[in-house]
Amino acid sequence: MTENRIENGQHKNPFLEPYNTPHNTVPFDKITLADYEEAMLEGIRRENEQVEKTINDPEPPTFDNTLIREDEVEGRKHYYDLLSRVETVFFNMLSAETNDEMDALAQKMSPILTQHANDISLNPKLFERIKAVHENHRELTPEESKLLEESYDGFVRSGALLDEEGKDKLRKLSEEASMLALQFSQNLLKENKAYTLHITDEKQLDGLPETVKAAAASAARERELEGWVITLDAPSYGPFMMYSSQRALRKELYMAHNTLCIKENEENNLNICKRLINLRREMAQLLGYETYADFVMKYRMASNVENVYKLLNDLIEAYKPTAIEERDEVATLAKEREGADFELMPWDTGYYAHQLKLAKYDLDPEMLRPYFEVNNVIKGVFGLATRLYGITFKENKDIPVYHADVKPYEVYDKDGSYLAVLYVDFYPRKGKRDGAWMTEYQGQHINKEGENIRPHVSVVMNFSKPTEEKPALLRLGEVETFLHEFGHSLHGIFANSRFSSQSGTNVWWDFVELPSQFMENFAVEKDFLRTFAFHYETGEPMPDKLIEKIVASQNFNAATACLRQVSFGLLDMAYYTQKDEFTEDIIPFEKKAWEKAILGTQLDNTCMTTQFSHIMAGGYAAGYYSYKWAEVLDADAFSLFKKNGIFDQATAQSFRDNILSKGGTEHPMTLYKRFRGQEPTIDALLERNGIKKK
Repeated sequence: MTENRIENGQHKNPFLEPYNTPHNTVPFDKITLADYEEAMLEGIRRENEQVEKTINDPEPPTFDNTLIREDEVEGRKHYYDLLSRVETVFFNMLSAETNDEMDALAQKMSPILTQHANDISLNPKLFERIKAVHENHRELTPEESKLLEESYDGFVRSGALLDEEGKDKLRKLSEEASMLALQFSQNLLKENKAYTLHITDEKQLDGLPETVKAAAASAARERELEGWVITLDAPSYGPFMMYSSQRALRKELYMAHNTLCIKENEENNLNICKRLINLRREMAQLLGYETYADFVMKYRMASNVENVYKLLNDLIEAYKPTAIEERDEVATLAKEREGADFELMPWDTGYYAHQLKLAKYDLDPEMLRPYFEVNNVIKGVFGLATRLYGITFKENKDIPVYHADVKPYEVYDKDGSYLAVLYVDFYPRKGKRDGAWMTEYQGQHINKEGENIRPHVSVVMNFSKPTEEKPALLRLGEVETFLHEFGHSLHGIFANSRFSSQSGTNVWWDFVELPSQFMENFAVEKDFLRTFAFHYETGEPMPDKLIEKIVASQNFNAATACLRQVSFGLLDMAYYTQKDEFTEDIIPFEKKAWEKAILGTQLDNTCMTTQFSHIMAGGYAAGYYSYKWAEVLDADAFSLFKKNGIFDQATAQSFRDNILSKGGTEHPMTLYKRFRGQEPTIDALLERNGIKKK
């Protein structure tokens, strides 16, 4: 963002003007901090004006004059969506490029925005019109019918049927929950970025590969420090825990990571978590549900809490025996190397698991890095989409971006027609939260004139950065993450629905991870690796022997990884199946909640919940099980590609037509069965992970 923009002596708010950018993309280079507040307040005013026009329309309520009204507002046709556009940019920037001033503005505007949303969803006159349409309407298309049902039920689930006292209570609960979720995220980002492990003695780098040392040296230079700096960002933290022979430093780093937001300071999230759990329970019960999980399950493939627990327990039963064997194998190796009295602790598992993998398969992730130069990986991932779907990608540097690291691409369909804009943002930085995610700046939809408005999609990650000596060389796990987020982006890119609320990733939560996890399957496919895995210096392809090691080791500790995800699902469900006020201390409750899926030592003074953004601030509350639910789907779906050929275009076209382009226009199981011809079973997942023989 620029600090200011002056035209003819007067700054113009870019949100209130035509963008005049390629494909009407966000003019990031023209936005100042003050523009956000002005545009949000104006957007609120326009939406209120639109609501007034709707509820005061003398014509009887119809689908067209109530649900999809597109009047001109002060002569500015199609500017009725101003608020959603500016909110989208602002809250995306809070995750990808924030600062203290942005955080302060978020604290100021969040309650105003939540109050405005409540004013609309609790407007009795607006609901009466929607209710009238719901009870009496013209013949609707399937998409229109689904929109009407979702709109009506959305108002009901927002409290439209409550009495005034109930509406007032729900309003206060939702406003408090919104503010606390924001505070949770800001606390986590601040505490995560505040920690560094500063090393000045080169002996303490023992075990670290040159790439990790170079990245640590670069991190130190960025902070104007001598020596090396390790951070809690994934590209720094993960390799250090895997490679460092310095057990005391591994412990220090592990404890820093696993005590985030539980210290006695302003960033403590313990009480925030407890309050969020209770707020969501109270809101659900006010709306007539026993628990928050019951409220959530109405729009989930799982349907009810019992089916979620069945999946999680089935996975524990299937995977736990193998996970115990995996744990014992790591512990045995550690004792062989360190002595019979050695006790394997949580900060040891990554290190000795790596040593075991090296011993069993002669495979070190560092062997692969030279073949995963970031630009080659981009070519490989984009090339995979070209081979499957015929689409192509063209970088357009005229598209404004919010940071120099971001690369903007135009996406073209196989017939050469424009399909979407894709932003790719790879590296960690100060104002960017940890993790990886896909988002949109413009959702696909068809406007009143019949024009198909194409999406602007963004994938954001935190990968290994280039150093002064070498370009960005990724780990295999980072390639998998790229494929995962790229799968989400394809869900957005191929969207072809009439209404934006049903397009792309606007699907039921336990279905949304199917396209992303499906793409991860390609990462260990020999025929895919051969398309892009070339040495960054010599241009030589990755040797067959190395590829064979990747394939042979793909299920290394797969059962352990499965139980880790199951443990998170159990923790999530434990919080959101509470029927009474949650008063327990978070830390001991956490240990008990996921105990069935935990194999190693649990430390009393560590906590996951206070940094578990997915279920506290990220929309996955009572939904973390979705990753495993969708994994059953993705394994089953990919088995069809394995049968027909992993690049089979007919199968890919069916996946595009029946899954990726349909968004949330139909029930997800209907879409899946149309693609697969049958409902999924857990068998393909068990076979893929080597738990069950084919």
